[in-house]
Amino acid sequence: MNDPVELILGIFEKVNTIPRCSKKEQRISDWLVAWARDHGLKAEQDEKLNVRIDVPGSGQAADGPIVVLQGHMDMVCEKTPTSAHDFSRDAIPLVHSGDWLKAKDTTLGADNGIAIALALGVVESGIPHPPLEILVTVDEETGLTGAQSLSDTFVTGRQLINLDSEDEGKLTIGCAGGRDTLLSLPISRAPGDGRSQYRLVVAGLEGGHSGVDIHLGRANANVLLARTLAGIAAEAQIDLFSVTGGSAHNAIPRDASAVIGVAPEDLDSVKKIVTASAESLRRTYSATDPRLDLTLEPEHRVAAEPGEMPIEPMTPRSRDTVIALLTELPHGVVRMSADVEGLVETSVNLATVKSTADAVKINTSQRSSYAARLDEIAQRVIDIARSHGASHEAVASYPPWEPDVNSSLLTRCVTTYLKLFGREPDVELVHAGLECGVIGSKYPGMEMVSMGPTVKNPHSPDEALFVPSLARLWEFFVALLASFGEPAA
Repeated sequence: MNDPVELILGIFEKVNTIPRCSKKEQRISDWLVAWARDHGLKAEQDEKLNVRIDVPGSGQAADGPIVVLQGHMDMVCEKTPTSAHDFSRDAIPLVHSGDWLKAKDTTLGADNGIAIALALGVVESGIPHPPLEILVTVDEETGLTGAQSLSDTFVTGRQLINLDSEDEGKLTIGCAGGRDTLLSLPISRAPGDGRSQYRLVVAGLEGGHSGVDIHLGRANANVLLARTLAGIAAEAQIDLFSVTGGSAHNAIPRDASAVIGVAPEDLDSVKKIVTASAESLRRTYSATDPRLDLTLEPEHRVAAEPGEMPIEPMTPRSRDTVIALLTELPHGVVRMSADVEGLVETSVNLATVKSTADAVKINTSQRSSYAARLDEIAQRVIDIARSHGASHEAVASYPPWEPDVNSSLLTRCVTTYLKLFGREPDVELVHAGLECGVIGSKYPGMEMVSMGPTVKNPHSPDEALFVPSLARLWEFFVALLASFGEPAA
């Protein structure tokens, strides 16, 4: 066998030529089916585009139990504001930077394209393995909806290796449950006083995964924008035309902006407030967000399309309500675990804000290791929304994955790792949501462990894969699959 890392990265590179943003997975799903056909394997594609590839066992593990290798085919499509990348058509080139693999100004897609590469690499490398069901789901990133749509008979194996973890040397055996709460705040508009329009912009934040990185205390662009607007509105009469920020429910917002109207006599005062706020925020977040930027720029509005009504500013009451709601909604860690040191138990992400002609739409994402605490933080969000006249809708809810420390699969993983590397792997629970919670609820008796190479800053253009960790994971993966030809320890 040639260098396995080159093989895996070669497959990953092919995957990265195929557009696969969440909810737009038709091409990557069809590619997986075609790959299976080209390798003489049976594949099933369900109506939601989830794919299962059946792989007969090989070598000494050929008669072992069916093992499910599982990952998701969609990715978070984030890019820098200056990037011209078009996720609907452009390939994502791989950029090597020392031991790290990155993309140029976009998310890399290692979350979770590397799972596809690893699973297909098992077949292409010819290593011994038990019978496999390669399960690749859609739409994980917007709420695990692909996993939730799986039929009760789509997979038959009862031992599952999830390949969506991001710390090599760690085995995940449990995760938080989550819920998105969508808010809609009605607004009214009225003719303004002709104030000049400016765009207040928050940019340059680190962002990151709202489960993996929420404990790092990174700035949230929507939160900073709301606080700055509140500071300006307290000192000057401004118009508010729109607020926009964030791009995904599970990404800490990196950028946000608001279009405001400022009277000439208030402009100097507003500029001073923005400058002072920018300096204060840079000091506050110097360790976590060193590239933070807050600016006020003249807004050059595009003329309305024929037949469109020009957007007027919000009424003063609507303006004040929007700012108040955004400043009061929670974001960040709500509670640390009392059971596992250093683990976030409950959190909330003020994820996205979007203005329409008659409403401001807000998506907040709640997570918790406990269903009751998930209900509690979601209710807190709802109560704040109601107090300002906003409606709410709960969507994309998924259960926690409760750990099974006595599973035979976990024992096999720990034993194999110890034999190979002379120490036991770290066994952990994570605050991020994994599809294992959903899959475990659908297939009773499913034993599950999650693993993966080291990936930093997922869901942001700074996403990077540590290549040496991929080599080490593969070494473990090969030994683990081969061990299914032996009795469990």
